[in-house]
Amino acid sequence: MSGESATDEALFAPAAARNGAAILEVLRDVLRDAVPRGGHVLEVASGSGEHAVRFAAALPDLRWQPSDPDPRALGSIAAHARAAGLPNLLAPVALDARARAWPVTRADAILCINMIHIAPWAATEGLMAGAGRLLPDRGLLILYGPFRIGGAHISASNAQFDDGLRARDPDWGVRDRDAVLAVAAEHGLRLDRQIAMPASNLSLVLRRAGA
Repeated sequence: MSGESATDEALFAPAAARNGAAILEVLRDVLRDAVPRGGHVLEVASGSGEHAVRFAAALPDLRWQPSDPDPRALGSIAAHARAAGLPNLLAPVALDARARAWPVTRADAILCINMIHIAPWAATEGLMAGAGRLLPDRGLLILYGPFRIGGAHISASNAQFDDGLRARDPDWGVRDRDAVLAVAAEHGLRLDRQIAMPASNLSLVLRRAGA
């Protein structure tokens, strides 16, 4: 994530400080009735780990499982977790969304923040496949980030951001919401709620279809 800096092993991402409160408000709302007390929330692509600490502290009745494929990120998550000392924050696990098998076999909800636009499209496909495997009936997958709608950007700033991403890596880019939802549907996930967020971002709450 651009703008990160390191102190010892802990990374600090300005974006996490900016968007954490707004994302937490969404989580309080959507997880309240969807995840039982003591339930397990898997965070895919936890990055620096700052969100994991913040959310675990604010939602003490839930067990929070951070993950990331990057060893440097895993070290940062572990460093933040040690400093926080939260009993409901689990040790981070190495998880690549593209993998056919994940080191976590079940979750009551899955959260993925700012991943799908800074990863190959295969990561989105893998995320949906993993959510389809892990989530129980009516379990939630919560996505946060910028999206195009109907092929068009929802703001000029998102268009500029997209251009910058694709210049850095042609496999990256702001994804179209409907393309994401089409892949999700292949794995039994349907859009439950779309929530407008600050800075032209969206939260998409997907629910796994019941039997």
